[in-house]
Amino acid sequence: MRMYDLITKKKRGEPLAAEEIRAMIEGFTTGRIPDYQMAAMLMAICFRSMTEEEMRALTLAMAASGDEVDLSAFGASTVDKHSTGGVGDKTTLIVCPIVAAAGGRIAKMSGRGLGHTGGTVDKLEAIPGFQTTLSREDFFAVIEKTGLSLIGQSGELAPADKKLYALRDVTATVDSIPLIAASIMSKKLAAGSAAILLDVKTGSGAFMKTLDDALALARAMVAIGESAGRKTAAVITDMDAPLGFAVGNALEVAEAVDVLQGRGPADLREVSLALAADMLRLIGRGDFAKCQRLAANAVADGSAFRAFAAMVEAQGGDAACLTDPLRLPQADFRREILAERDGYITRMDAERIGQAACMLGAGRETKDSDIDHAAGIRLMKKTGDAIKAHEPLALLYTNDESRLAPAAACYRRAVAISAKPPEKRPLIFARVTKDSFQSAEKPHEPTAKEALSAALFEEVAAAMSHRTQEGGSTDGR
Repeated sequence: MRMYDLITKKKRGEPLAAEEIRAMIEGFTTGRIPDYQMAAMLMAICFRSMTEEEMRALTLAMAASGDEVDLSAFGASTVDKHSTGGVGDKTTLIVCPIVAAAGGRIAKMSGRGLGHTGGTVDKLEAIPGFQTTLSREDFFAVIEKTGLSLIGQSGELAPADKKLYALRDVTATVDSIPLIAASIMSKKLAAGSAAILLDVKTGSGAFMKTLDDALALARAMVAIGESAGRKTAAVITDMDAPLGFAVGNALEVAEAVDVLQGRGPADLREVSLALAADMLRLIGRGDFAKCQRLAANAVADGSAFRAFAAMVEAQGGDAACLTDPLRLPQADFRREILAERDGYITRMDAERIGQAACMLGAGRETKDSDIDHAAGIRLMKKTGDAIKAHEPLALLYTNDESRLAPAAACYRRAVAISAKPPEKRPLIFARVTKDSFQSAEKPHEPTAKEALSAALFEEVAAAMSHRTQEGGSTDGR
């Protein structure tokens, strides 16, 4: 089985057999197949694509190239989540504690940010003392104690993917749906959870700029996961503007805590609760409406926040900073960006806003760049909001004053103000499972935001009923 022959076969558009793919990945991982031949194969895949069977074989071969985590000790309640990346996307910090509080088990390995997208590990490391590297024994012990553990990705998890991605990055072969799907799913399968929810972003701040591309990627990944015996679903969510109001590591931690305590931006609450409900549905906690109520109740009764605080403490972090945000890293310099005219925010280029945050020090330009955990942007207005001239658009934060001016210029280019408001975009476009595709345009069950409101109303009503039975006042206090 010669690599030359496999390249020729794929160049002609013929499917590769599973044993050919396994031999190719094993040979490349061990160094027997040189970079220049694999680069040719990657380009052939970009032009000729892959069948569903080829994608499954490629994913399984990559997952088997290193360590595979055995989570069977935690039963069928283990569920993982993956986001394809965005700006202000701190949903993992919210969703995982909610799911853990509602009975799921989260053993999640996350990545660092690169380019305009933020990384969960960088956000967690903004919490003083938090350890993102644990031994397998300690990792499992934290899950057993708190219901969840969030750590950095092991270097021995799907090493074929790491080697392939480095080659894709320098050969213009990153934007291939089969290669993206195999890259993501190989790590998810190797991580061992029984169920996987995929948050596929679409819009200006996402890698999938169009809804069609996002749907194609979602369908490919769901098919791979299901064929590998994992319960898998995908949600297509909006990334045409940053999610929430905070962009930057410490700022995002504080905003995530706000949501866990029943506050925070409406868009972030709605997306987070919807994702949590989908994760709970995957592990059999009920239909979507019931899982929405479970997720909302975990926020309303404080159990989701307590789960997050317990994990932070168990992994060496300063849990006090969750109730006192001033204990998180604070920036020495800030600058307010003011609107130049009246109107409505009609466009926010999320990718450019992410780039502005990186310019402040919140992200990496290279893998070795240092992170300023205090740096970032707090949005004061978002798409659709009315604004007056000289009102603040955003606040910039950094510990390097020289970064403020170029970042401010970048942010201004990301925002458009017009006389008329824009059409409203949905936060959730679609849900994809192995059996169905549900568009947000169709009739759907109550939103997560509505479920949260209902749960809080039920809690207040129950408390008032209890007080009435005891002869207390019902004057609405």
